[in-house]
Amino acid sequence: MNVGIVGTESSHVDHVVRYFNAEHRAGDARVVAVAEATRDVGVSTVVDRADDLLGMVDAVIVADRDGRQHARQAIPFLRAGVPVFVDKPLAASVADAEAIVGAAQQSDTPVTSFSALRWHPRLRELTGQPTAVVTTGPVDPASSYAGVFFYGIHPVELALILAPGPVSDVHVRRVSGAIVATATVGRVAVCVQMVEKVVPFHVLLTTGTSVTAVELPLGPDYLHPGLDAFLDMVRTGKPPVSYEDLLRPVSFLAAVDTAL
Repeated sequence: MNVGIVGTESSHVDHVVRYFNAEHRAGDARVVAVAEATRDVGVSTVVDRADDLLGMVDAVIVADRDGRQHARQAIPFLRAGVPVFVDKPLAASVADAEAIVGAAQQSDTPVTSFSALRWHPRLRELTGQPTAVVTTGPVDPASSYAGVFFYGIHPVELALILAPGPVSDVHVRRVSGAIVATATVGRVAVCVQMVEKVVPFHVLLTTGTSVTAVELPLGPDYLHPGLDAFLDMVRTGKPPVSYEDLLRPVSFLAAVDTAL
C-alpha cells in the first residue's frame, strides 16, 4: 500500500513516517510521497499540491495543522475513490465538515478523522451509564490554525465519545485563563474546560453510583492506535468513527467559536 501525506508542519507527521517507514508497523505499507511540504520529513518524493498525489497513492493522510484547509485537500481524493484520514480537526466549519462527509458518501469512499485521545487505553477505565462528563485540555483561541479548533478538538471529542446523542445549545463562558462550554448531550450533562495554557488532558465521569477521574498522559506511540484504525479502514472500507460522530465535535466547536 502506498500512502501519501498532505502537509508536513505537524509533529504528527514524524510519528506517521516512523510508523510506516522506519518501524514497518504496517507491513509493506509505506509513505511514498508528501505534498504541500514545509520541511523535510525523510520522504524522497515531494509534490507541490495535494491533488498531485492522485495516481501515486492508495490512501492519504491530510496532516495540515489548519482545519480550514482540510476540505480543499481531502475532497479530491474522496471523489477519486482514495480513502482519507484527516488529522484533527476534520474541519474548522460545519459546512466544510459536511462537504467532506458528503464527498465520502457520494463516492462510497471511506473517510475518518479523530483526536488521538479517542484510542487512549485509560478511557477503558470509564464505565457505567454517565450522568455527567467533564473534560479538560489546553486551547489557544488565538491560534493561527483556526483558533479553538486546533486543540479544542481534544477535550470536545473526549466528552462526546462518552456522551452519545444529540447536542443541545452550547453555552460558553470566558473565565480567567479558560473557556468553559456546557451542553446537554443526549441525557448527559457535559462540561468542556479549555485552558489557555499547557495542562494535562483529563476526564471526570459521573454515573448514578460512582465518580471516576482519569488523566490521559501521552506516550511516545500515542498516535499508533489511530493509525492502526486508519489502516483497518483502508483494508475493509469501514470507517472506525461514524459520520455522525465526525460532525458532532465540529458542530460543538463551531458554537464555541461563534460565541467567542
